[in-house]
Amino acid sequence: QVQLVESGGGLVQAGGSLRLSCAASGLTFSSYHMGWFRQAPGKEREFVAAISWSGGITLYADSVKGRFTISRDNAKNTLYLQMNSLKPEDTAVYYCGRHRATLGALTTAARLTQTYNYWGQGTQVTVSS
Repeated sequence: QVQLVESGGGLVQAGGSLRLSCAASGLTFSSYHMGWFRQAPGKEREFVAAISWSGGITLYADSVKGRFTISRDNAKNTLYLQMNSLKPEDTAVYYCGRHRATLGALTTAARLTQTYNYWGQGTQVTVSS
């Protein structure tokens, strides 16, 4: 079965950095677009970043553009999110997700939670001011 396991979260001061990882198993990782989402207490899950199956195309939420970088290593079945210049408003549980579509083009639909059909358990990121 498909398993996505996030790691790398923690407590960091504002301006600091963290690198999240998402280890995937039970799927042909290199065939799927992947994404990062986050959910703060009392808020809905929101899009952070997405990456095409090949890694050649990326999408970012405006709130993280220029600070976060999504990447993948298909040989290691692992998705990454490098987060720099962290702000207190970045505090949330971060989830990786597997997009429903295989191969093809990464479109702006990848910003929508309903286009993903598998999720990890999440990793907490807390940014102190």
